[in-house]
Amino acid sequence: MAIRYNADEIFEMALQIERNGAKFYRRAAQNMEDEHAKATLLELAAMEDDHEKTFAAMRAELSEKERKEMVFDPDQELPLYLRALADRHVFDMKVDPSERLKDVKRFEDVLQTAIGLEKDSVVFYTGMKAMVPKHLGGARLDDIIAEEMGHMATLGDLIRCAKR
Repeated sequence: MAIRYNADEIFEMALQIERNGAKFYRRAAQNMEDEHAKATLLELAAMEDDHEKTFAAMRAELSEKERKEMVFDPDQELPLYLRALADRHVFDMKVDPSERLKDVKRFEDVLQTAIGLEKDSVVFYTGMKAMVPKHLGGARLDDIIAEEMGHMATLGDLIRCAKR
């Protein structure tokens, strides 16, 4: 039996992933001595906060059909499951980000780590697209992917500037 999701469920995951990302950047900023690097990481955290707001607004625009429950969930456990899925697959907050970055001494390396995590999120959403039928809002995942790819481009620009 194939597992299918609707767009509402994917947006729930997207919101959690954005919260996790903001938390990651804020923790990374705490480890920076360079004030410019710290400020940039806090700006990236704010961008994740903005993405969360964008995704929440997109989610609010979903039709009833795109919100239709795909599985019977009398105990309302699906949101907990989706949060756990998002927490584990992208920006895993069970792993202390300072541990992930403990060997990273340069700001550029923090940005490279962040790009890797953003790539993971793009791959995650691309894979999830196969589990969300078009009639349940599957095309809306392209909007999420576009936002994440835009964030990767921003990180790439920051890395190029850091190398100068």
